[in-house]
Amino acid sequence: MRFLLSIVLFATFLYSSDAKYEMGEHIYNNTCVSCHGDDGDANVDLRFIVKPRSLKKTILTQEQGYLIIKKGAHYWGADSDIMPSFESVYNEKELRSVAYYISKSFNPDVQKKVDKLYKESEEIPEHKKHKMLKRGKKIYKRNCSWCHGLEGTGDGAATRNPEMSIFPYDLSKTLLSDKQMFLYAKYGGKFWGTHKDDMPGWSRKYDDYTLKSVIKYIEVEFRGESKQQPQ
Repeated sequence: MRFLLSIVLFATFLYSSDAKYEMGEHIYNNTCVSCHGDDGDANVDLRFIVKPRSLKKTILTQEQGYLIIKKGAHYWGADSDIMPSFESVYNEKELRSVAYYISKSFNPDVQKKVDKLYKESEEIPEHKKHKMLKRGKKIYKRNCSWCHGLEGTGDGAATRNPEMSIFPYDLSKTLLSDKQMFLYAKYGGKFWGTHKDDMPGWSRKYDDYTLKSVIKYIEVEFRGESKQQPQ
């Protein structure tokens, strides 16, 4: 009896998962494919100032993807609203099915990739940790504030240069965890699916200690160290 019950439960799980995938695939093909492409690799021929990101390279988790689909990228710190909110178009079940489909189809191993790259980074020794905020502040003001602004709100001097056409994120609203932000800063936006390389990879100029110090400064100064980010 228990064996039969286990089979029924397992079959129900498979059916519900397949149904969720199929629902997400249907919505994706009707709504998302024109920007993100059949294979999730983005249609960069569109005449947008900010091109769609490649979903095959995104650093986002499935939960983070769902939140962006629901609220739109602007809500989470993007300067442009090229990725709109769909919470008035689809219900909760439908929104989650799209995030599920994208995660399973295009980038199922993103968490393993993030964990692997972070594990390979330098571990900060205890005797250096108390210096991180000071170091992070210095480097942030020297480099990052040019685009992201002194308050991290994405309004740096570079955004007022009409020849540059850059759209930095408001770092006080970003969904990324500190681990994700470090890897984004280290490898750059293009590595994680952006079309342009406005956000460069800083690993050639700074070591892991310095980059983690910058992220520490951002966390404390702009987001509050206790603020919980979706994982």
